[in-house]
Amino acid sequence: VQLVESGGGLVQPGGSLKLSCAASGFTFSSYDMSWYRQAPGKERELVARIFSGGSSTNYADSVKGRFTISRDNAKNTVYLQMNSLKPEDTAVYYCYAPGCWGQGTQVTVSS
Repeated sequence: VQLVESGGGLVQPGGSLKLSCAASGFTFSSYDMSWYRQAPGKERELVARIFSGGSSTNYADSVKGRFTISRDNAKNTVYLQMNSLKPEDTAVYYCYAPGCWGQGTQVTVSS
């Protein structure tokens, strides 16, 4: 089982980034997928989750209306579109499938 994130980087406040997580080694379409983040000195927190069918999602209150999680079961990939980014969104973002974490991708929001 492997999860590989990409798409992180440095962006100015108000900007956008799209993270991708490519999954392999399991039946991707059968599993709920999530994005978590961990800022320096803070605990890892759930950012967004998308259920296996793709039609149901939930979000942390801090990102509602700004972030969108989606999935492409044909490509075994889950995405996180992040708009209107704020400095407090700075963190390492992790993709998660039950029992498996990706290596993380750094997102830095700074002017």
